[in-house]
Amino acid sequence: MSGIVGRRAVVAGLVLAVAAPGGAAPESWSAGVPDELAGVRELWRGELGVARGERALVAGQRADPGLLADLARRADAAGRRVSGVLGRPVRPLVLVPASGEQAARLAGVADVRGLAAVADGRRVIVVPEGFARLNPTGRDVVLAHELTHVAAGTDGLPGWLYEGFADYVAYRDAGLAVTVAAAELAAEVRAGRLPDELPGAGDFGSRGDALARAYQEAWLACRFLAESAGEGTLVRLYRDAQSVGTDRALAARGLTLGGLTRGWRAYVRDQLG
Repeated sequence: MSGIVGRRAVVAGLVLAVAAPGGAAPESWSAGVPDELAGVRELWRGELGVARGERALVAGQRADPGLLADLARRADAAGRRVSGVLGRPVRPLVLVPASGEQAARLAGVADVRGLAAVADGRRVIVVPEGFARLNPTGRDVVLAHELTHVAAGTDGLPGWLYEGFADYVAYRDAGLAVTVAAAELAAEVRAGRLPDELPGAGDFGSRGDALARAYQEAWLACRFLAESAGEGTLVRLYRDAQSVGTDRALAARGLTLGGLTRGWRAYVRDQLG
């Protein structure tokens, strides 16, 4: 994975300030740094706690013990969701820095405002201010989305495919109606404004409702592929596109980008109109 990718904090229907639940105290680091975190020196400067799930490891600086324990449980569930689609085990590693500024330093980016979490290719980094605004379902969706980026990678892929695939995995078992998860896009479709083309790089650099619609358009493109050709075909397409390019991966399945776009537009109209 070559870049930093992040799920925005504002996910339709998922934003609600909630208090972190109580839980068991995290592990002390008095016995030394866990092997999985040996390179995270930035976090060593303050009091650090670690919570372990069945497969997940969550580390936070000055983080509430209940939040770390809750994140470990949610990261395990996200790992199972991602593993169920990819067909291989996933071991989530989640970092909870003390601030958004520290999250940006860990991720190596200038700004994480508006984000709930980012993925840097090896781990999921929670942006505490954005993540705190999400309700439980929103937290699950964001963790699964970012963990998909970590586990599946994004190298050589267009934004509509890697962001859409991550949302496909994240929403797959979330129990949300498509009109709720794609509320901003649904409003546009009901107003007679159907997207003309799949979202591009510029769309994922926008803000507000335009950014929300870009994610939703990408998600529905991957959802359309999974429903029309099968989830296994979507997963294999994703993997093949990383090695041979999206156009060739589509062609190997008798598809073109233009044909996919036409089918996707009809699907969006049917789902949201």
